[in-house]
This record gives sequence, structure tokens and C-alpha cells, in this order.
Amino acid sequence: MELVTIPIEDGELSMLPQLPMPIGNAEILARLLDETPWRADTVVVYGKRYLQPRLTAWYGEASYTYSGLTLQPLPLTPLLAQLRAAVERVTGQRYNSVLLNYYRDGADSMGMHSDDEPELGPRPVIASLSYGATRTFILRHRRNQRTVKLDLTDGSLVLMAGTLQAHWRHGINKTAKLVGPRLNLTFRYVS
Repeated sequence: MELVTIPIEDGELSMLPQLPMPIGNAEILARLLDETPWRADTVVVYGKRYLQPRLTAWYGEASYTYSGLTLQPLPLTPLLAQLRAAVERVTGQRYNSVLLNYYRDGADSMGMHSDDEPELGPRPVIASLSYGATRTFILRHRRNQRTVKLDLTDGSLVLMAGTLQAHWRHGINKTAKLVGPRLNLTFRYVS
């Protein structure tokens, strides 16, 4: 399977409906939920402190700072190393870190933002892998407010590259719909 390009201006966006893995999506989701030491962190947004509306975990080779929060990495587990290798094969990119986001239900979300921290470089490549319940991923262009919506299904992979982080913001809204748990793994290279 190959990534399918999604035509957008000012950046590169592509998607794969199912990341090929030798184990099933349900087993991956269950193991990640069970094996991960989830954190509930407070971040600073526009000078105010907020509890993140999701749980997170940071793994890899380097610390990572965003919204006033510095995360120290945990070593990759065998399953995370296996997932990283599969993502690297499909995308042709190298990643040294991964942020896990656990959306427990529809009340958990991620506000509109860009992954444009200096340690990611001027043209970061972010590979976003989802397991569990389908949620809608929203991208909004900073200048013209054009919006792109993608349903992130169980096992899907989205690749954001080029100048996308400089020109677009992205997020996951809360939903009143009854939705089950969802895990999102964002693989990146931190220098």
C-alpha cells in the first residue's frame, strides 16, 4: 500500500487507510492502552494554564517542549519500535520520537495548533497514526481559512510534510456523539 496524496496548497498531506502490521489493530490498541504510563499534564495557552483534554506519553531519543511543558522521553517499547519501523517503511522518513495521545471519549480533544516548535526544524515531517474510534481531523489554513476534514479511522496513517506546519493549523474537536477510545501516535524527528 502507498500513501495517497491529498491535494492542498502550502504543504504536503497524504494518507494511508491502513498501516500494514503483522498484528491486528484491536491488539495494538489494547496493548498500547495497557502498557503506556499515561500522563495528565497542564499546558500554557495564551498565558493561562489548562489541563490537557486528553492523556499523553512521550517516547524516543530527545526531550520535547510545547506550550510551556517539557517532556522527558521514555525508551521505546518493542511495540512502539515495531510501529515506528512500519511507519518509516511506508513514509520513507526517519523518526526518533513519538507522542502518544489518548482520547478516552468524545469529551477529549486537541485544540487547533501547528507542530512548529524549533526542535522540529523548518519543514517538519509528522506521521500521525490512529487506532480505535474514528475521529475527524480538521486542518485550517492560517491565511485563507480553507478547511480540510479527514476521518481518522482505525489503523489509518496521515503524513504532514513540507511547509504544512507553517501554513496550516490542525486539531480534533470534542464531540457529543458516543465514541469509544482512540489512540493517536505522532512520529517525528526531534533534533
